[in-house]
Amino acid sequence: MDELDRKLTQARDTIRQLGSVVVAYSGGVDSTLLLALCLEVLGPGNVLAVTARSETYPEAELQQAEEIARSLGARLRIVETRELDDPRFAANPPDRCYFCKQHLFGDLWTIAREEGLAAVVYGANADDLGDHRPGMRAAQELGGRAPLLEAGLTKEDVREASRHLGLPTWDKPAMACLSSRFPYGTPLTPDALRRVGAAEAFLRREIGLRQFRVRHHDPVARLEVPPDEWGRVLEEPARQRIVERLRELGYLYVALDLAGFRSGSLNDALKPH
Repeated sequence: MDELDRKLTQARDTIRQLGSVVVAYSGGVDSTLLLALCLEVLGPGNVLAVTARSETYPEAELQQAEEIARSLGARLRIVETRELDDPRFAANPPDRCYFCKQHLFGDLWTIAREEGLAAVVYGANADDLGDHRPGMRAAQELGGRAPLLEAGLTKEDVREASRHLGLPTWDKPAMACLSSRFPYGTPLTPDALRRVGAAEAFLRREIGLRQFRVRHHDPVARLEVPPDEWGRVLEEPARQRIVERLRELGYLYVALDLAGFRSGSLNDALKPH
């Protein structure tokens, strides 16, 4: 048994011990693997995937999550979350995600009790321990379990296991919620979230980018794109199309970040220099 198999066996054992679960399911790489393992170990009758519909997540992501859950044979429930109604979240402090996950995991436990399910699980992995993750703290405080993290599975492990299991998300780009595009302290509004979501949808659909971010520094849109894909945004006519579209969305300036794409780059402001 190699190291990845050992970790997966441990994750399956943890899930088996829980007996029945609500899975916090976003349709991303981690939560899809977790859902697949739960279905394998516990069977569909003991597993309920719950996905949040929110202004902070693109509708296309929700639709894709629904399709994947259906293909796995999972029961799926969608809940409406209204994070922006909480001024603690909308003010966008560094612990913004804590308040979001407080609401979400409260809802998940309510559903678990209604459905007679014993546990709430979520798809954190071992690499998440190395970054600023206040949402994980809320999940843990409310009794959520993270079988992938507890088994020591890294992001690379998750992708390899997903590929081996034939999951369509194995090479899906990381997708954090849209609020992560805003510098801490910049208020989150429905209009600003829609602008960022529309800008990223355009770059994904029309320019062909996969792993990138549009960071909102109004009136500047700062594009984080891997250096090996800069040609896609700098060559004509793509460059002019990008400028025109983002100006239509309300940005006065469009900048390409020479540091390239970095997941969680706005957390740099929290680190000592």
